[in-house]
Amino acid sequence: MGTAGKGKPAAAGGVALMVLAVWLLPTVARAQLRVGFYDTSCPNAEALVRQAVAAAFAKDAGIAAGLIRLHFHDCFVRGCDGSVLLTVNPGGGQTERDAAPNNPSLRGFEVIDAAKAAVEQSCPRTVSCADIVAFAARDSIALTGSVSYQVPAGRRDGRVSNASDALADLPPPTFTAKNLTDLFAAKNLSVEDMVVLSGAHTVGRSFCNSFVNRVWDQSATPPKAIVDAGLSASYAALLRALCPSNTTRETLITTAMDPGTPNVLDNNYYKLLPRGMGLFFSDNQLRVDSAMAALVSSFAANEALWKDKFAAAMVKMGRIQVQTGTCGEVRLNCGVVNPSSAAVEMVGSSAPAAGEGGVATS
Repeated sequence: MGTAGKGKPAAAGGVALMVLAVWLLPTVARAQLRVGFYDTSCPNAEALVRQAVAAAFAKDAGIAAGLIRLHFHDCFVRGCDGSVLLTVNPGGGQTERDAAPNNPSLRGFEVIDAAKAAVEQSCPRTVSCADIVAFAARDSIALTGSVSYQVPAGRRDGRVSNASDALADLPPPTFTAKNLTDLFAAKNLSVEDMVVLSGAHTVGRSFCNSFVNRVWDQSATPPKAIVDAGLSASYAALLRALCPSNTTRETLITTAMDPGTPNVLDNNYYKLLPRGMGLFFSDNQLRVDSAMAALVSSFAANEALWKDKFAAAMVKMGRIQVQTGTCGEVRLNCGVVNPSSAAVEMVGSSAPAAGEGGVATS
């Protein structure tokens, strides 16, 4: 009995240590991301990514919105690990980029590939694809909204990409306020973070299939014209004229999410919502919930405030479930995992860890 009595406290202590270690994991991962991670190992990494983004933007200003969305869709599924870039899943089955929320709407892959090629030529086997995605999103925000902020880096690339994960973790345009709140909370993002990040809908375009059910009742025979709650009748008429009543996922017609300034990252999204010009059902939900509506009004009145919070929210989002240290890998090709024989280690600088601050808006 004496031996058993001594064993119990030891076991309890072991469990306590295990629980503490698990609890500390997000904090440890967060500390391992830092601004200037590549200052020593690849000092021109961020400049090379910036050049690739600028070159693509010069040819197509709409690519910036695609790169911002690419970062969001990467981080919300399995964390910010570049898994959205994979074209082949080693375990078989469809990858994230093949899933309905991403195909055919997600874009910018060729820009990431170009940036990766430039970085690999300068600093082989050093900079992860996940970090390149984060840098590219930041540079796109600077080009479209004159917003600058520092990106803590040190992410590693994941080795798994499942279409089913994208379906489970990406918010569809039909989500309610509660759906949105719950999903963002699961990613450690607040209601304010969600409303702030929704402002990214001020740039980019959407396929008709994402909102057609707001202007056409396709269950009727023939389809019947409708105006969804919270949608302006005149805006609905414009959307109806653009999108045919028989729209499906294969209908490749698109419209600007912000018809006023589609390639400018500004606060116009928040100004459009009270006018019944939120394109998606989920956009209008920001008006239905009183707490969200108050934030919408605040950001509509103060663009500088929103931009400050948007930059900070992007940094926070960029920390979701990151792989760091010896977890994951540094892919040689962003579209495929490394061959098992490839030993690739990430080498970073000894710069201090970055906090949530360090955000600048111009």
